[in-house]
Order: sequence, then structure tokens, then C-alpha cells
Amino acid sequence: MRCPFCSCENSQVKDSRPTEDGTAIRRRRQCEECGARFTTFERIHMRDIVVIKKDDHRQPFDRSKLIRSVSIACRKRPVSPDQIELLVNSIQQKIEASGESEITAVRLGEMTMEGLRTLDSVAYIRFASVYKDFTEARDFEDFARSVRSVIEAVKE
Repeated sequence: MRCPFCSCENSQVKDSRPTEDGTAIRRRRQCEECGARFTTFERIHMRDIVVIKKDDHRQPFDRSKLIRSVSIACRKRPVSPDQIELLVNSIQQKIEASGESEITAVRLGEMTMEGLRTLDSVAYIRFASVYKDFTEARDFEDFARSVRSVIEAVKE
């Protein structure tokens, strides 16, 4: 594994363990050249998934892009990186379990919103504001109101 600090090809695995949800192996490595420590993850890759965008453009599913989007929605919220990782793992597992090699961006967005709804309501609204392309404050208010009514109904 190439060191991200000095690009040396040689590193030693110092610790190896499964992730919390068991979908990957987390490895702590140390570079033999500069001594820097870094973490790598080993995941099962079942098939290439293609995302069909709204304009029918197709692009490969990019897990890191989904993590980045969810992380932005969860910024300054009490949501840990591990929780974000679990959410993205769950979404990816659902896609792979479907047996389909393609998913629409709309469905991917819906799956992400479903996960965020249970994780953090503010992150859910933030993600929805971008995903649903709110153009006015009124759109945001209406959506927040609908979320509030759902939360209150669940509490009863």
C-alpha cells in the first residue's frame, strides 16, 4: 500500500479489525520509509453500480461522493463519522442486494433521505434542501413543517 505522505510502496499492517457493521476490514498501517501511520479499508466489491442522472447521463457510483454529501448535511451536528459510514454502507448494501447494476439518482437521493431522516432531522432537511432543489425560503419552510408534523406524529 502506497504511503499517502511520502509515496513509498512499503508499509506494515499494525492493526487489523472488522468495522462495526462487518462490511469492511480496517487496517492501521505504518510506512517503512517515513514512519507515518495511516488507515486503509478493505471492502467487498460485488459489482459495478452505475448511477443514472436526471439528464440520463450515466456515471459510476462513487461511494466517497455519497459520504461527502452526507457529511456536508451532517456538519456541526451530533453525527459521528462512524454513523455516516454505517449509513452509506447500508445504502450501498441495499443497492447491491437489489441485484440491479443501475440506480437512478432520484432513488439514490430518496434512499439517502430515508437514512438521514432517522439519523438527524436537521441533516435530513439540509440534504433535502439541496436534493429537492429548494429555490425559495418558502420551499424550505414547507418541507420543515412537514418534517415537524411527522416527528410529532411519531412521538404520539
